[in-house]
Amino acid sequence: MPEMTREMLQARRANAKKALAGQKKQILICAGTGCIAGGSLKIYDYMKEECARRGLCVHVNLMEEEGECSCGDNSVSMKKSGCHGFCEMGPLMQIEPEGILYTHVKLEDCDEIIEKSILGDEVIERLLYTLDGVAYAKHDEIPFYHKQHRVVLANCGTTDAEDLNEYLARDGYVAFEKALFDMTDEEICKEIMDSGLRGRGGGGFPAGRKWDSVRKQPKGKKYVVCNGDEGDPGAFMDRSIMEGNPHSVIEGMLIAACAAGSDEGYIYVRAEYPLAVTRLKVAIAKAEQAGLLGDNILGSGFSFHLHVNRGAGAFVCGEGSALTASIEGNRGMPRVKPPRTVEHGLWAQPTVLNNVETFSAVPLIVRNGADWFKSIGTEGTPGTKAFALTGNVVNTGLIEVPMGTTLREVIFNIGGGIKDGKKFKAVQIGGPSGGCLTEEHLDMPMDFDSLKKVGAMIGSGGLVVMDEDTCMVEVARFFMNFTQNESCGKCVPCREGTRRMLEILERIVKNEGTLEDLDLLEELASTITETALCGLGQSACKPVISTLKHFRNEYLAHVVDKHCPHCNGAPKVLKIDPDKCKGCTKCKRNCPMDAITGEVKQVHVIDTEKCIKCGACIKGCPFGAIAEV
Repeated sequence: MPEMTREMLQARRANAKKALAGQKKQILICAGTGCIAGGSLKIYDYMKEECARRGLCVHVNLMEEEGECSCGDNSVSMKKSGCHGFCEMGPLMQIEPEGILYTHVKLEDCDEIIEKSILGDEVIERLLYTLDGVAYAKHDEIPFYHKQHRVVLANCGTTDAEDLNEYLARDGYVAFEKALFDMTDEEICKEIMDSGLRGRGGGGFPAGRKWDSVRKQPKGKKYVVCNGDEGDPGAFMDRSIMEGNPHSVIEGMLIAACAAGSDEGYIYVRAEYPLAVTRLKVAIAKAEQAGLLGDNILGSGFSFHLHVNRGAGAFVCGEGSALTASIEGNRGMPRVKPPRTVEHGLWAQPTVLNNVETFSAVPLIVRNGADWFKSIGTEGTPGTKAFALTGNVVNTGLIEVPMGTTLREVIFNIGGGIKDGKKFKAVQIGGPSGGCLTEEHLDMPMDFDSLKKVGAMIGSGGLVVMDEDTCMVEVARFFMNFTQNESCGKCVPCREGTRRMLEILERIVKNEGTLEDLDLLEELASTITETALCGLGQSACKPVISTLKHFRNEYLAHVVDKHCPHCNGAPKVLKIDPDKCKGCTKCKRNCPMDAITGEVKQVHVIDTEKCIKCGACIKGCPFGAIAEV
């Protein structure tokens, strides 16, 4: 096979565009982790086989050859897409070009879908999303989607996640081509700086400044590293991007490598994301075959080799120096800084380190320009942010909104409000490193600077919504338990301080605490925040600090009244009755903390350590198999 050139890439992209435009009927079946757990791959296999049996010409990849399919109107394209985001409604099936979205699809629905919606033009109303008596046939008319601004997630759920040609057909690698041939390293950094892109992994540091710092380091070995660890409970934004649009991550890293002068990179993915690892490896292999990774890319003289490194699921490895230590084969533990990662990163070399969502935004900025990106979001935080919306909210799932969007818009407009008509109480934003926001914060813009002022942070983008029945002391205990278990143990404040705080919280939840315990919690929180070694340790106490501030009356109910109206004096334990459980997976999909395990048609089990007793599983179980004991 001849070495790929720029002209050959452009010709392949043009052919892919023609092939995509020539597709008559497309069936996109969600093959994200959530829908796969609900049986979507079986639906895909059956639809493919049955369409072929009925005489349709079935294509499972975008055709590379120029021109339209010879099958004409008798053809159908079957695609395994990434996560559509509407996780509450899975398994999902989208039919194009009509834009019809079917929800809660089952194997027994497939024959009717083929007969009425593939061979015919009929819409099956019982499979449509319905809200307040209105059935929405079109995907983009559903309020959950209509009120979003999907930029980074635009290709997730709308394209074949493993098809390089389809990524090319949607202007994939145009930005890399531009950066490689038409821009200098300094111009690339300036474009990213001018755009105002800030790291989406939690810290919000300007990405362009980071890249420029690495670019200015003395010539020599440099690395580009993508943080796909995403350890926050309830967060799955980066996972969905890696599963649904892996080439966007690769392209963003290639552009960063051009800017920084790097020839090697790593994508660090937690081992609990096996599908993301598989999709990334497939995408890397196809990019290598196409001459977009490797030596002398597109005949430019520029080389870049990319590897996937699986982590062992340690929360602390989301911190930059711990992550690079883990890639090196050492125990994932943070180190004292300075020097920073841009000077002394992977194997002590200058390193560009950003998370998945940040890298995925880069090709769009280079392709469309800094001004386009700045036209979205706020002045201080341009662009969009993906959030994982979970908990006691009607529509859970993956969303993307402009920076500065309010909590009220997210929870009540996109999320559909609180389940069962109950009252909103709080939302935990930023995971264990974030804080609780309350009703007084509903109209506050969600951006890095606004949240910092009220003691919270965006973090990687997890939003866990809680209703009026939630015990906030138990919420604080849950997050402190998570942080204490995940502490790397290197520094005393985090290792010992979080243990003491957890012990106090456990006493309080059991109604055995005292008023002095509240003072001690605050004192410990202040000490840990000021003296912990890394950012994760320094922010570990935010859930406790924020709940003490906004819900002190609930702490007093436990320590003074010795009775909490929300948890009846002791932490609830939720269990699944094995005789009633049918293995429908609905409880597993509803759980905001991934505390429920089990396969389809098998008895499920609740991990009591992960469970925050929010009750989402009880309310969603159609068989009444879950109860408090």
